[in-house]
Amino acid sequence: MNKPAIAILSGTLVLGVAIASVAAPTVYIPLGTANRILIVDAAVDKVVGKITDVQNIHGLAVTPDGRVLVAGSNFELLPGQKAIPPKPAGMSEEVHRRHHSMPADGKKRVVGKSYVSLINTKDNRVIRRIDVKGAVHHNAVTPDGRYAISTHGTAGGISLIDLKTYKIFKTIQTGPLPNYAVVTKDGSRIYVSNAGNNTISEIDTQNWIVARNILAGKAPEHIVLSPDETALYANNVGAGTVSVISLKTGKVMKTYSVGKEPHGVDISDNGKTLFAASKKDNKLVAINLADGKARSLALKPAPYHVTTIRGTGKIYVSSRKQPIIWVVDQKRLKVLGRIKIQGEGHQMAVAAK
Repeated sequence: MNKPAIAILSGTLVLGVAIASVAAPTVYIPLGTANRILIVDAAVDKVVGKITDVQNIHGLAVTPDGRVLVAGSNFELLPGQKAIPPKPAGMSEEVHRRHHSMPADGKKRVVGKSYVSLINTKDNRVIRRIDVKGAVHHNAVTPDGRYAISTHGTAGGISLIDLKTYKIFKTIQTGPLPNYAVVTKDGSRIYVSNAGNNTISEIDTQNWIVARNILAGKAPEHIVLSPDETALYANNVGAGTVSVISLKTGKVMKTYSVGKEPHGVDISDNGKTLFAASKKDNKLVAINLADGKARSLALKPAPYHVTTIRGTGKIYVSSRKQPIIWVVDQKRLKVLGRIKIQGEGHQMAVAAK
């Protein structure tokens, strides 16, 4: 694959040139079952628009040129179903989806279908919808803008959509409960976390095969690459930790404790601090990667997805239980403000202006 100047990492836009002087980016926030995507101006941390022609978007990424959103629907229609029945009050979205994906005897998992919407960011209209196998959890885009990547927890792998032909290019089985995907800057490797067997799959994009499976901690979910791409940071939901994995050796070099039910992870603008959210302990943890020392900021309730807004010195953190986004100062680890939303904020996508 070609080596472009721009790469999508963990749903965040990273530029290969200095970005301090550019205008503040636009942040797209999917709201799951609220069936909309909010558009936020990161200069003022205000909602400036919305996209409503979507259904249950959890995974969201943007192409390197900022022109197309890749929005994955986290619902799943079984064979013969035309629509998922309404979710009963008090039942979680995950439990409801799982319930309607199991046969009556509960012995064999039935995989249905969902779709990925490609959205033009100029007019916020859906360009195309592509059917995929299994609900979409998270999305990424290759650095050359050619392929969209979706993880399918119920289907045990990822799908790649060719953004030129609008067709499924390839599906790759990675392991049980694949969750998150990140891509190296040169596009030669894709890393996928498999929460069901505690591994990270490394995919060779020249041959489109799983080159190796790397053992992480218990139930790895969100992952992020170090700026120099020598290490991968993986949260371990089952252990309350973040693993630091050497991509040269494929071994865990360090493990940081971050609290119960960790979720989102990202890295500061200068690459020196790792941020991780602990839903159950209601805190955002900031780890100095030079000495391993940690600070924490109380965020209540249930801090969820974490996204560094490159070039602004800010982090956006969603809540699993309240319709808000906390705006946090990276250096001071203090709340600068709150953005009111109309649902749960999931994988945020950042596009530079």
